Amino acid sequence: MAITYLKHGKPDKERAQDDAKTKAIVEEILLDIETRGDTAVRDLSVKFDSYNPQNFKLTDQEISDLMATLSDRELADIKFAQEQVRNFAQAQRESMLDIEIETLPGVILGHKNIPVQSVGCYVPGGKFPMVASAHMSVLTASVAGVPRIIACTPPFKGKPNPAVIAAMHLGGAHEIYVIGGIQAVGAMAIGTETIEPVHMLVGPGNAFVAEAKRQLFGRVGIDLFAGPTETMVIADDTVDAELCATDLLGQAEHGYNSPAILVTNSEKLAKATMVEIDRLLQIIPTADTAGKSWEDYGELILCETYEDMLKIADEIASEHVQVMTDRDDWFLEHMTCYVHYFWVHVQMCPMAIKSSVLITHYQQRKLDVIRVGYGLENFLKLIVTKRSRLMKPPLKLEHMVPGYASLRDLLGMQNNAICVYAVMEG
Repeated sequence: MAITYLKHGKPDKERAQDDAKTKAIVEEILLDIETRGDTAVRDLSVKFDSYNPQNFKLTDQEISDLMATLSDRELADIKFAQEQVRNFAQAQRESMLDIEIETLPGVILGHKNIPVQSVGCYVPGGKFPMVASAHMSVLTASVAGVPRIIACTPPFKGKPNPAVIAAMHLGGAHEIYVIGGIQAVGAMAIGTETIEPVHMLVGPGNAFVAEAKRQLFGRVGIDLFAGPTETMVIADDTVDAELCATDLLGQAEHGYNSPAILVTNSEKLAKATMVEIDRLLQIIPTADTAGKSWEDYGELILCETYEDMLKIADEIASEHVQVMTDRDDWFLEHMTCYVHYFWVHVQMCPMAIKSSVLITHYQQRKLDVIRVGYGLENFLKLIVTKRSRLMKPPLKLEHMVPGYASLRDLLGMQNNAICVYAVMEG
């Protein structure tokens, strides 16, 4: 397999050092929130966001006032996107049936889909107001029937972002707080004097938010171990360099650590894409973020064959995979590790065709046992039920007892067998 890296990202050792620093910072902040509650949350909001309102929780009037600043078109766009998410989520819910079957005479087994009872949704918004994250988390939880949905988002330029707040409210949030970062997910999971803790955290975020969710897992449930947004463009000489460069930077601008990778078997395309990226970074308004991300995490990988391109793509396991080749369907058939597969311009698909999906860490997409997407099932608990049509002793279970008692003997748990005989005898 002939593979050449024309551009490398930051070495793994340096990335590990960054991760260790993030871990230590998050540990300290979560302990502070647990110790000092609301006071810690306020101090952290002032420190990181320069935001110190009278109350972090928005009132109904404040929500209405913020929504009133949006144009009719902006509100209509939010509602249109939510309609797409809602329709898909409802179809998902309808497919998740409760069942019961009688496995033996009088023995009935089944399962029920029960909503998680309280969910905290984090919606990023300090750098870019991530309106779509509210659709995917708050709205999907609402369709699932979660009875308590709280949502947190950071201030944007010193105040609540009207579009994000509107998406949270229209999506079905019962409580909305303008709190960002570690302090937001910490307050939702640990609880404070004014915020009741939730059972589950969902939503994307930066490296600090992702690490906070990792450390809080077990104390609360989480949707998944999230990573930064990622994109991989798989292209050959049938596509032009400007398109490749535009899509790579379109994802790199999401954050300072957003990997953007070009995999190609065309050296001409690879070199031309590097030239286009340098040109675009001189003119795009998000050049500071996209440029840093490209410098540290961008990669250009030149392969000899399409088979090599497939192999490296599955090894990297990017979130967004955009394929622009003369054999797109072949890649779709053979690729195994990704979340989104696009045949068209990658920036068009997520904006135009909404379903509920958030970002998993790349390693999870390689493991068959771990869910790689994000949807309505996150907000449901699949509970197994067991009952008998003969609910009162003495039960007629003679057909079961010999086998059951034998199994208990194998485990050395004879008292279990004694209990069955006792129930039979009443």
